[in-house]
Amino acid sequence: MTGPTAPTPRVTLYGRAGCHLCDTAREVVARVCADLGETWEEIDIDTDPVLQDRYGEEIPVTLVDGAQHDFWRVDEARLRAALTR
Repeated sequence: MTGPTAPTPRVTLYGRAGCHLCDTAREVVARVCADLGETWEEIDIDTDPVLQDRYGEEIPVTLVDGAQHDFWRVDEARLRAALTR
């Protein structure tokens, strides 16, 4: 018998350490997800060369339900709208 699995995060934030835009995006994502009771995860692109190639110049990048939602900046109202559809 296994225990319950954690829900798949609805929001994924791709970024890297030392990125001021990522710091701001993290604050917005955390606030919106907390307000709406949604889960999110953050992935450091510097841990994977494929992610570095894919997102290197666009970070932070946010995905909602697996689809790219925003890059460079996270618009709080737009993120809220996407999560309440």
